[in-house]
Amino acid sequence: MKIAIVGCGFVADFYLSTLSFHPQLELIGVTDKRPERIKQFAEHHALPTYASLEELLADPQVDIVLNLTNPRSHFEVSKAALEAGKHVYSEKPLAMSIDQAKELVSLAAEKGLHISSAPCSALSETAQTVWKALRENVVGKVYLVYAEMDDGLVHKMPYQHWISDSGMPWPYQDEFEVGCTLEHAGYYVNWLTMFFGPARSVTAFSSCLVKDKVQDVVLAPDDTPDFSVACIQFQSGVVARLTCSIVATHDHQLRIFGEDGVLSIHDCWKYDDPVYVQRMLRIRRKVLMNPFRQKLPLVRKTPNFKTRGAQKMDFCRGVAEMADAITEGRPSRMAADVSLHNNELAIAIQNSLATGGPYTLTTTFEPPQPMVWAQ
Repeated sequence: MKIAIVGCGFVADFYLSTLSFHPQLELIGVTDKRPERIKQFAEHHALPTYASLEELLADPQVDIVLNLTNPRSHFEVSKAALEAGKHVYSEKPLAMSIDQAKELVSLAAEKGLHISSAPCSALSETAQTVWKALRENVVGKVYLVYAEMDDGLVHKMPYQHWISDSGMPWPYQDEFEVGCTLEHAGYYVNWLTMFFGPARSVTAFSSCLVKDKVQDVVLAPDDTPDFSVACIQFQSGVVARLTCSIVATHDHQLRIFGEDGVLSIHDCWKYDDPVYVQRMLRIRRKVLMNPFRQKLPLVRKTPNFKTRGAQKMDFCRGVAEMADAITEGRPSRMAADVSLHNNELAIAIQNSLATGGPYTLTTTFEPPQPMVWAQ
């Protein structure tokens, strides 16, 4: 299936690094609103180019538009692509507001098109292994989940010098303006909804704790939270606590507490992260946690990732899943209703700085199926 990229910035290199894992995807061109970025990115990767978004959308060969623009452009670019009859895979978030996200999903349904949003981390070998263990009741009935998405004091790091393989700078203005919740909550939100189904409500708190992080961003520092914590009540009865920040030290741990033990991983950004189970011990009148963890075998071996940095993620896996779903005439495991629900959860958590109190979800979705190799 033929795909084209809109947005040749920092994250585009991560998609190119795993494109070869998916021979069903053929990249036929790239574009960007800045001609110099088109030239630099295309020459580095030896890719054909489009002079503009309009030229790309006019090409009848393009099946899927991969929207890698900055977050505030996601809605505009995705809407234009859908109106041109193209399927859309968007970087996170799907849109910056729930109303905009709903409009995109409605438009896609009206035109019989697919639209999905990153991240696709729920399709990882680690996530699928955790899900398989849950389906097999490895830790019994699940009551509670703790998910951490803390990335350390990013504003104290040399982020101005973070450069992608093709020489694109890390878009720190977008990152600080949009905030760590909308940027990173999805990495665990999509796991939680895939494991436990739709959320019923979320009660969240967010705050901007470090108000003078940077001086060269458009928004005022206290407009964007650098810390959020959310308690999510799922329709299935499970409760999850999700924390996001760029203040606390790096911690991407996940712990799932069941009546017979605990499932845990260290980092959802690593598709090959080990999955552990600690079982309950009953000694006389006491119930204790076994001090020894058992490592569960991953459902399959991960690809050989060559990306630099702390993460080992297959960014193109979500695009490939969409392409396979289109070819096979089935719902994608990251279908529009799934992406919309996840986007609504992340926005509700982000907006708690202004709104506060519990939020009742207005969207739901049909539960997806496990990956074939994880069933």
